[in-house]
Amino acid sequence: MTGEFAVIGLGRFGGSIVRELSANGYDVLAIDADEERVNEFMGLATHAVIADTTDENVLKSLGIRNFEHVIVAIGENIQASILTTLILKELGVQIITVKATNDYHEKVLRRIGADNIVHPERDMGIRIANGLMSQSILDYLELSNEHSIVEIKASDKLSNKSLIDLDLRAKYGVNIVAVRRNDDVIISPQADEMILPEDILIIIGKDTDLDRLERTLRSR
Repeated sequence: MTGEFAVIGLGRFGGSIVRELSANGYDVLAIDADEERVNEFMGLATHAVIADTTDENVLKSLGIRNFEHVIVAIGENIQASILTTLILKELGVQIITVKATNDYHEKVLRRIGADNIVHPERDMGIRIANGLMSQSILDYLELSNEHSIVEIKASDKLSNKSLIDLDLRAKYGVNIVAVRRNDDVIISPQADEMILPEDILIIIGKDTDLDRLERTLRSR
């Protein structure tokens, strides 16, 4: 990574990306058609400009093709989001991440070549719902339509056993990729690693397999 990003659309989602990247020392070009939003990021982003990103000449003048990663975070204007993404693709931007507002929007974005597509509102809703439905699952991250990563607190059914004793891969088809213990994280734990009460297990697998595991943990 060159550490140079461009973020198009400075609403809640795009603005949070600009703030986080800037706070971590990355160079960020912040772009929006709304002057008030741009002014908000003048002292935060490396550069903040008012621009219509559906105009190819405008994007060229901004040197957008020199940015390795461009995030299109345009909110309600689906047409502007699609057209901006198409122009970025034609200009040869290496990595394009786009916020999708619905499944139709995502389908079009995939067809025109967006590299990464995110549904921030939907994904956050899924994470909150999973937390409400289960006392075992602490956090949830969707990797694809079929696979996810979950954080599960070691319950009585999991603690004081080694990974080989639990044998979750054979029983459920899921893998423990890390164990968070207090302030430490054990990456790729060994088979003889003992799971202690209060450990947090970070598990990856197919959604159907993770559901089977979660139902088992809920049962008495």
